[in-house]
Amino acid sequence: MSGLQNSKTTIEGPVLVTGATGYVAGWIVKELLEAGVTVHAAVRDASNKEKLRHLDELSDKYNGQLKYFEADLLKNGSFAEAMKGCKIVFHTASPFTSNFKDPQKDLVDPAKKGTQNVLETANETEAVTKVVLTSSVVAMYGDNKDLASLPNGTMDESVWNTTSTLQTNPYAYSKTVAEKLAWEIYEKQSQWELVVLNPALVMGPGLNSNATSESYQYIKSYGNGSMKTGVPKIGLGIVDVRDVAVAHVKAASVPSARGRYIISGHNTTLLEIGKSLAPEYKAYPLPTRELPKFMVWLVGPFFDKTLTRRFVTANANYLWKADNSKSIKELGVNYRPLKTTVCEFFQHLIDEKSLPVK
Repeated sequence: MSGLQNSKTTIEGPVLVTGATGYVAGWIVKELLEAGVTVHAAVRDASNKEKLRHLDELSDKYNGQLKYFEADLLKNGSFAEAMKGCKIVFHTASPFTSNFKDPQKDLVDPAKKGTQNVLETANETEAVTKVVLTSSVVAMYGDNKDLASLPNGTMDESVWNTTSTLQTNPYAYSKTVAEKLAWEIYEKQSQWELVVLNPALVMGPGLNSNATSESYQYIKSYGNGSMKTGVPKIGLGIVDVRDVAVAHVKAASVPSARGRYIISGHNTTLLEIGKSLAPEYKAYPLPTRELPKFMVWLVGPFFDKTLTRRFVTANANYLWKADNSKSIKELGVNYRPLKTTVCEFFQHLIDEKSLPVK
């Protein structure tokens, strides 16, 4: 059952979804179309039929109408046409990749400028009454070490990332500055409400076979042998992409939704993900042990470019804990079991031939 069908309040269309071809956005579009809502999908290239195929298939299957609009995060006013008549704006568009050359140009500028463009257009569009912004838990912390000083070592919605910089953790920095800018713009107007969702690492099957989310590479590494010798003892938060989509819909449809929401189903570890996969996928070279921190610090950088010595020092042997109770109580999010999420994601990669059948 979709988030809207399971909600006391419905959404009046049309609504705008930015970055509509994205991993999370695709499931948001599905939720909305399934409930019969008209969706204005903002995309970079409306003529790229291959990239839009999964959205077209959703449109054919469900009652909602889907309309494409071309928009560029870095181009002023390019969301104006797409936003016309929309009461609700879902701003999901922001780069998520570790494969970048210039962090300012490839991560920070699109995140910050895109947020500014969308929200300034909301200020100029009378119909808009609520903006739902997709941020991230990394706007709340930079490294697991940061959580150790919090009460009970647990993050809640009051916490902000104060340690990431353009040099040390550019993706987290980009999400932090973009979200802070959103709150600054919100405070200067009274027309629309702002609800910000801060998901943990998003996993689960995608709708788009061409999806490029970093999450795909993450789960793929469990099956391709790169983790077979073991994994660092690192805590992390995991949330199912379908639960993230429902949370967005609830944030839009629940009138009392306000402020930030941590969207995370599970406080877990790298090894626990492997253990969750093991019963069904034991033929694959899954990790079965945690490696000593000094070993990862010493040799990690040679095997994985993300395992820098700075990263290992600040994250290995630290737990990851976040309080998701606000999202459960106020939005009614019902999180899937970890095993369901990682197994269905792993199977999705097998079905898409990103991992071999064994």
